[in-house]
Amino acid sequence: MEFLHTMVRVHDLDASLDFYCNKLGLIETSRKESEKGRFTLVFLAAPGDEEHARANSAPLIELTYNWDSEEYTGGRNFGHLAFRVDNIYSLCAHLQDNGVTINRPPRCGHMAFVRSPDGISIELLQRGEALPPAEPWVSMPNTGEW
Repeated sequence: MEFLHTMVRVHDLDASLDFYCNKLGLIETSRKESEKGRFTLVFLAAPGDEEHARANSAPLIELTYNWDSEEYTGGRNFGHLAFRVDNIYSLCAHLQDNGVTINRPPRCGHMAFVRSPDGISIELLQRGEALPPAEPWVSMPNTGEW
């Protein structure tokens, strides 16, 4: 068995690509549009995985955009996506500087949660050992659901 991808339905493809690519740092590896099915699929890989993803040997996120308006509920009941990051404080600061709410700050230097524009919970985990606790994260309360 091989893990291929996680599919996330999105309301606004441009807003989702801005979040996942420009803010979170993922890379678009392929795209499929179906006029007959009235949908667009965009596949994303983590930085460093894009070549493996193009060779179908790295896990991907599939953003599914249905052209006809649909109401999706949940987000949190989906579970979450998880990414290992090189510096959790730097990434959280970058996300926050770009308007992303840090729902569960990295107070412990190891774990944080944010949400995509569609309410999908994203877990960020520090690569290796936890970083020493640091402000402003230590004192920052949780915001909303994560």
